[in-house]
Amino acid sequence: MNAKSDIAIDVHGLTKSFGSRVVVRDLSMQVKKGTIYGFLGPNGSGKTTTIRMITGLLTPDKGEGTCLGYNIRTQADEIKLHVGYMTQRFSLYQDLSVRENLEFVARLHLMKDPVKAARDMIARLGLKGREEQLAGELSGGWKQRLALGACTLPSPQLLLLDEPTAGVDPKARREFWDEIHTLAAEGLTVLVSTHYMDEAERCHEIAYIAYGELLTHGTVEEVIRQAGLTTYDVSGPDVNALLHDLQNKQGIDMVAPFGNSLHVSGRDAAALEAAIRPYRERPDLTWKHSEPSLEDVFIDLMSRARDNFQ
Repeated sequence: MNAKSDIAIDVHGLTKSFGSRVVVRDLSMQVKKGTIYGFLGPNGSGKTTTIRMITGLLTPDKGEGTCLGYNIRTQADEIKLHVGYMTQRFSLYQDLSVRENLEFVARLHLMKDPVKAARDMIARLGLKGREEQLAGELSGGWKQRLALGACTLPSPQLLLLDEPTAGVDPKARREFWDEIHTLAAEGLTVLVSTHYMDEAERCHEIAYIAYGELLTHGTVEEVIRQAGLTTYDVSGPDVNALLHDLQNKQGIDMVAPFGNSLHVSGRDAAALEAAIRPYRERPDLTWKHSEPSLEDVFIDLMSRARDNFQ
């Protein structure tokens, strides 16, 4: 990649079809170097296809772009040499130790001193004392650390994370994200696919894709602001019944339960006010104006997205 460039990914108009179904449609995105970029969307939305096109693993039907300064159509082999990929499912050798797995990865990448490389990574990720433990005997959190160590051992310029903390406890998730932010501060670009809203909020920027189309992107604050939602939090003795009453009313675009209350949102503030006015007069209900959450925004986006299977 050109040292003067601060752009790691720059793609425009990516389109890909399988048979008669358009899986990704006219998608453009730009990711700065050293950015943690959250890639969100429901299963089957086209996230994996997009990532494969960006990294040169799949040729787009239409569109152009670069990844790490290399053309995604003509320089796919060069891109692959600089990308690390951490799968959702643990993919290292279960019957090798932590040390053996890391040394094996170092040798695959022809590193000059595999033993030292593995030892340094063990120290960095807090795996000391577990060097000789079999990978298959590690807990989910420790497996996650080992997998991260293996995919960053050859010092990639771009790291792809596919649902990296699925099934991992909150403490291990936080420690994982602390390390990801450290790596990004050192210049590594991270593209992470996740369904967790709290993880999306840890990203520098996010993009939301549904049914092959990029619906929104930017910082979390920008995405929430662009949604233009007016939101109320309402609580009372029977919010479940209230949820059914409010659903599908004109002026109310989204109703979702949050604990013992409901989030009620609308894109037209005046229409929303008119819809909820009769309910605001009820003494058993408490209404409070609130800021829409990222989850509110995504639920609203999904409700408006067009299913490309239909």
